[in-house]
Amino acid sequence: QALELEYTFESNKIEGNTLTLQETDFIINEGLTISGKSMREHLEVLNHNEAIDYIKDLVQNEISISERQVLSIHNLILRGIYPEDAGKYRKAQVMIKGSKHLPPQPFLVPKEMEELYLWYFENKKRLHPVILAAEMHERLVCIHPFIDGNGRTSRLLMNLILLQNGYVIANIKGELTSRMKYYNALESCHAEKNKENFLLFIAQTELDCLERYLSILKPN
Repeated sequence: QALELEYTFESNKIEGNTLTLQETDFIINEGLTISGKSMREHLEVLNHNEAIDYIKDLVQNEISISERQVLSIHNLILRGIYPEDAGKYRKAQVMIKGSKHLPPQPFLVPKEMEELYLWYFENKKRLHPVILAAEMHERLVCIHPFIDGNGRTSRLLMNLILLQNGYVIANIKGELTSRMKYYNALESCHAEKNKENFLLFIAQTELDCLERYLSILKPN
């Protein structure tokens, strides 16, 4: 529970949420509202926490990844924030702030997402699970299928794949140094077609999280 709380905090922090770890804890576990913080920031915490429960249910029930599951994750992320866009592909062109990459036109999104699911089924037994999870993360961000919530959804999809394969959640830190390393690695995928930095970044993140998890289980 503590690690999942940290994941909600860090994933939201990457996207600009200003709630502290302790405030995130108060909202999830005490049902409190934080003075001076927006309703959106509160909803981002509650929604993300619910989305973690959802991907854990998918793992427990051995449900395979499909369009339905990805749209359901996104629906949870944007519920109550942009209800008209939650769980739906975007209908407008978007730009990624700070990136040279221009995502596909909205009319191409359903086809590109269909190709993403086909790619997943073709590669899920062939690729190492950490590489598979990182690739799905990067490919979803590249398509940018939603008007908002792409980052959180892609990280949840990545962690769903990791959990399905017996790994722990890869929690990318939201502090500036880690965030910039993450963004730069993604940018090199999209602008330079070089995925090595991103794959290594995710692998190192997963390794760090595994080692921490093991140190909690066996302190000595």
